[in-house]
Amino acid sequence: MINFRNISKYIFILSAFFCFQHSFSQESQSNAANAKKWQFLVEPYLMFPNMNGKTGIGNLPDVSVDANPGDIFSNLQMGAMLNLEASNDKWTIATDFIYMKLNQDVTPGNLINTGDVTAKQLAWELAGLRRVTPWLELGLGGILNSLNLGVDINVNNIGGGTTNRSNELTQTWYDPMLIARIKNNQVKKFIYEFRGEIGGFGIGSDFAWQIQAYAGYRFSKLFHITGGYRVISLDYSKGEGEDRFLYDMDTFGPVIRFGFNF
Repeated sequence: MINFRNISKYIFILSAFFCFQHSFSQESQSNAANAKKWQFLVEPYLMFPNMNGKTGIGNLPDVSVDANPGDIFSNLQMGAMLNLEASNDKWTIATDFIYMKLNQDVTPGNLINTGDVTAKQLAWELAGLRRVTPWLELGLGGILNSLNLGVDINVNNIGGGTTNRSNELTQTWYDPMLIARIKNNQVKKFIYEFRGEIGGFGIGSDFAWQIQAYAGYRFSKLFHITGGYRVISLDYSKGEGEDRFLYDMDTFGPVIRFGFNF
C-alpha cells in the first residue's frame, strides 16, 4: 500500500532543496554580477611639496636641495598630477601620473657659492591590488621614473673667487613596489585612505618608498574631495665619472584631490 504521508514528506524535502538551490544560484549570480561590475575614478590633484636631499651629476660636487612649497611654486614652470582607478569588489587597477618642471636655487656651502638646479621629473606608476578584507588591499606595482637634471654652480676657489661649472644628464629607471592600502567603503559620506609602498630593491633605486594618508567627504555619487599628506622618497645612484648620476631626495607635503566617480 502506498504511504502518501511519506511521499508528501519526500516531495516537501525535494521542493525545499530545489528552492534553496535556486535561491543560492540567484545569490551567486548576483554576487558574481556585482564582482564583475567595474567602477572608475578620475582624480586630478595638487601637491604642495617640500624637497630635501642631494643630487649630483658627472664630476660636479653634490648639490644640497632644501626647498619649501613657496620656493617650488615660485620656480615651477609646469606641473600635472592625475590618479586613475578601475575597481570591482575584488580587484583594483590603478595608475598615477606626476610631471614637474622646475628650477631651484642650491643651498650654498663651503664648496659651492651659488647656483641652481633645473629638473624635469616624470613618474608614472601602474599597480594591481587585491582586496583581502573589506578594508585592506595588497598588491604589486611599478614606477617608471625619468629625470633630467641640469646643474649650474659657482664653485669656491681656494685662493678666492669662483669658477662656474655646469652639466646635464637624463636617467630613466623602473622601481618595482610592494603596496598595502587601507580604506573604508567608498559609498560612505566620510571617506579615508592610507597607502604605503616600498620598493626599488636595487633594480632601479637602491631604495624607494611612499606613504599617503587622506580623508575627505563625498558630496554625491559623482564627486568627492579629499585632503592629506604624501611622502615620496627615492635613493638612486648610477655610473661613475662624467656619467655619474645621483638623486637622493625626499619630496613631501599636503595634497588636495578632486575625485570624479563613474
